[in-house]
Amino acid sequence: MNLPWGPGGEFARREAAMSISGLLWQLLAIVLALALAPLLTGWVNQCRAWLQNRSAPPLLQPYYMLHKLFLKDVVLAHGASPLFRFAPFAVFGCMLLACAIIPTLSTDLPLAPTADTIALVGVLGLARIFISLAAMDVGTSFGTLGGRREMLIGFLAEPALLMVIFTTALISQSTSVATIVETLAHRDFIIYPSLAFAGIAFTFVSFAENARVPVDNPATHLELTMIHEAMILEYSGRHLALIEWAASLKLYAYSCLGLALFFPWGIAAGSSVLGLLMAIPVLLVKLVIGGFLLAGIETINAKVRIFRAPEFLGTAFLLAVLGLLVRLMLETRV
Repeated sequence: MNLPWGPGGEFARREAAMSISGLLWQLLAIVLALALAPLLTGWVNQCRAWLQNRSAPPLLQPYYMLHKLFLKDVVLAHGASPLFRFAPFAVFGCMLLACAIIPTLSTDLPLAPTADTIALVGVLGLARIFISLAAMDVGTSFGTLGGRREMLIGFLAEPALLMVIFTTALISQSTSVATIVETLAHRDFIIYPSLAFAGIAFTFVSFAENARVPVDNPATHLELTMIHEAMILEYSGRHLALIEWAASLKLYAYSCLGLALFFPWGIAAGSSVLGLLMAIPVLLVKLVIGGFLLAGIETINAKVRIFRAPEFLGTAFLLAVLGLLVRLMLETRV
């Protein structure tokens, strides 16, 4: 029997202390996601304005918008079912869970090994289903149009994203993001040509999934071109605030997933306080650079017609498959 003051009891106390510390760091990662997601959106908007020679909005503009929306009353459409009211909370919860699963500070956090990348794709797909059904629930033409377009984009983007994940999974022999990060960042440095194809494909998918140019333009409300905005026209007040916050969390989640898969250096391998504290500024620097590159790519490209979106995502799928074939045929001994 292990007494509380014996060796077994001391080990149990250490395990309890480590679990509490892990939960605190996991909570910090979630708080960082909630705080940095709107800031990342504001940074991208600022960079786009600077590159287009326009007056840039304040960096904290997304926070001002969320504060204003949370203070407004909710106006519900006639005939809206409980699904319409529940969808913003479900979408926000899914995006927050996705941000918690992706290792941003360490691979040793409690939620990092709980789900693999395939489950992560499922969580993102669940959010898409809720927002699409809610858009069609009220029966407006714009909502139905946006919901059908969203499902089309998801139908084409998810296979490409899965091929990207399978390419990285073949390298690490696991579909866990934490294991992929540990394999690529904390072992011998090896150049994998397959990751170049997978990285380009992931960039295409992330642009489509986050309603960015060239697939969609988040700054427009033209009824013939909008996808994301068409689905949320009937929302207001705190419901609209949750959806906008969830959109920022989705951009943050895809950014962190791309950093974890292709630029994992700086993510701590354990739960040491120094490593976790060093991972925070490294994450900030990566997000700053990634946000600037995102704005630059959007600036030099024009939005394509909605009927050209399958070609765009089909190219992403082919690139991802090429990366998978390169891994199987040329890198099997690495």
